Amino acid sequence: MKSLFLSILNTIQKYRIWLFGLFCIDLFFSLLLWLSDTEKFLSLIGVIFLGSLLFFSLVLYYTNRKENHFRQLFLHFLQDPNKQKEEELLPFVCTNDFQLIQKIGCLLRKNLEQQAALHTQINDYEEYVEAWAHEIKTPLSLLTFLLDNHREELEPSICYKLDYIQNQIQESVSQMLYYARLKGTKKDYLFEPLSLSTCCEEAVENYHPLLNEKNFQITQKNLSATVLSDKRGLEFILNQIISNSIKYCTQDQTPQISFFTRQTKSHIFLSVQDNGIGVYPCDLPFLFEKGFTGSTSHIQKKATGMGLYLAKAVADDLTIQLAIQSERGKGVEVTLIFPNLSL
Repeated sequence: MKSLFLSILNTIQKYRIWLFGLFCIDLFFSLLLWLSDTEKFLSLIGVIFLGSLLFFSLVLYYTNRKENHFRQLFLHFLQDPNKQKEEELLPFVCTNDFQLIQKIGCLLRKNLEQQAALHTQINDYEEYVEAWAHEIKTPLSLLTFLLDNHREELEPSICYKLDYIQNQIQESVSQMLYYARLKGTKKDYLFEPLSLSTCCEEAVENYHPLLNEKNFQITQKNLSATVLSDKRGLEFILNQIISNSIKYCTQDQTPQISFFTRQTKSHIFLSVQDNGIGVYPCDLPFLFEKGFTGSTSHIQKKATGMGLYLAKAVADDLTIQLAIQSERGKGVEVTLIFPNLSL
């Protein structure tokens, strides 16, 4: 009822100029009637204004009903701009607007076709990326098999290079897959209770050869907390942090990576701290931006600036907050902040 009243009120406001014109005409003819015959004027004045009001009400009702019907047809036409709905709409517009409605329909149908084609391209791209990632796993598995079974037969320098290549390929493939997943329409996260201790150990294991080669000291403290998250996503975030610690470690002292947690009633904090070269204060606000390499890019000339960007994007999907602290020459501390669900 309220919506009907508002609709009628809007129609009155829209056609108020005609109501004013009708009132002026009634007033003019009433004045002529009064000048010609006062007695007839007094007997007919009520009929004149009542008839005008009734006439305007009927026109208003018909117009309001027609506009509501037109509005519904137009909304349906916008949602599905096919030829049938376009033809249903044409009788409600004047001849001058025929071409406008037809042009709108043509543009809408063209946009829908382009969206469908783009959606198909995105699906094809996602399928190609996933297929390529599975194909690259074959040579990567052969390289892993070679290192696991023939490491003693190879020179240490060659083993280090192969370990480095293996980690680089694995990291690039992971980054590409997560980048495609973030830009795609499907995200297959599986949230489950996860032990932070186990997740950190598995992430360290992924870089075990490189960490050993550079004599990293790994320490863990108070990692008994359990969080609700996606295992692969969380491991990806930790991998990017550990990879950066390896890239930007310092040779002036024994490189270290420390994992430790603390809890509050609302959050669980997992911190990953290293003693590498650190980050300049001016770079800190931009570390999670896409493609940002910072002032340390001269050390890693091939840095893409994608690692922390993707880690932040995945963390956002998993409702994990990322915070980073650093001081040049004193390492970096990245903190993952999880909701404390008291599992």
